Amino acid sequence: MKRIIWMALLALALPVAAFAGNVDFSNNGGTLTGSSAGLTLSGSSLTGVTGLGMGTCSQVTSCGSLTFTTGSLISGNLSSTTASSILNGGGSFVINGNGSDGLPNGVIFNGAFVGNVTWTPFVCGSGGSVCYTMQGSISGTWYNGTTVNGATIQITINTGRNGFMGQVTLGSGDTIIGTVPEPGTLGLLGTGLVGLAGVVRRKLKV
Repeated sequence: MKRIIWMALLALALPVAAFAGNVDFSNNGGTLTGSSAGLTLSGSSLTGVTGLGMGTCSQVTSCGSLTFTTGSLISGNLSSTTASSILNGGGSFVINGNGSDGLPNGVIFNGAFVGNVTWTPFVCGSGGSVCYTMQGSISGTWYNGTTVNGATIQITINTGRNGFMGQVTLGSGDTIIGTVPEPGTLGLLGTGLVGLAGVVRRKLKV
């Protein structure tokens, strides 16, 4: 009986442990387009997932998709190779799984950008290629209903020597979503579990 109760408490704690770090999503391909209306990524395949706690996509073929849109351009020029641009938040950020490798078959994460999104150029590689880093914060919901507030998204795109010309094929991307935006909440939950364990232990001794 004691073993069953302790196993039940462990089962309650495991989801907290699974979402106690970051989840790293890798995607490959797709088309990134940009204009004064904003940036849009479509057709990009999900090729890697680590840290989710329920499935790890590690195959070359697609195990889902990653798409996003930002809000409109506030300042700057997306084609500039020297100066950063700022875009509005809003839009959408959606990661879908197709059921491969234990991942959900459907939406894994569904959110939107909050605050401004930055688009920063820099020279990368010895050949003079220009890369751009897109950074922003998102809020959204995981497949299990857990809410994420203010996760940081960073994607770097290599556009070649001419810089961004309004459309580019994405070679690869990496997105890290922090899964614990509110440590205080998890701390309270952890304390509650410890307290529950203490009560159960005391009752078993009686």
